Amino acid sequence: MDTVIVGSELTRSMLEDGHQSIWCAVSDESDENALKDQVGNDFTSRIVAFEDGQFYCTGGMPWKYAVPIEIVALTRYDFSFSEQT
Repeated sequence: MDTVIVGSELTRSMLEDGHQSIWCAVSDESDENALKDQVGNDFTSRIVAFEDGQFYCTGGMPWKYAVPIEIVALTRYDFSFSEQT
């Protein structure tokens, strides 16, 4: 039976498996805090390393928690447009 890995543990596992740049919601408080209120939240980073108990982003800043997220560009089909009269 496989164990489900989530949150910062998943990010560490991905880095160990060779992933080199992982978009994450980051925090110094907890995984839950990293994901809290992502609307308008600027605390996302591309994580590139885990060293000495800290995650490091491309800008070199350390974070205690880094939860993988998916960032995708939206298209017009992602929205429901009403007809204009």
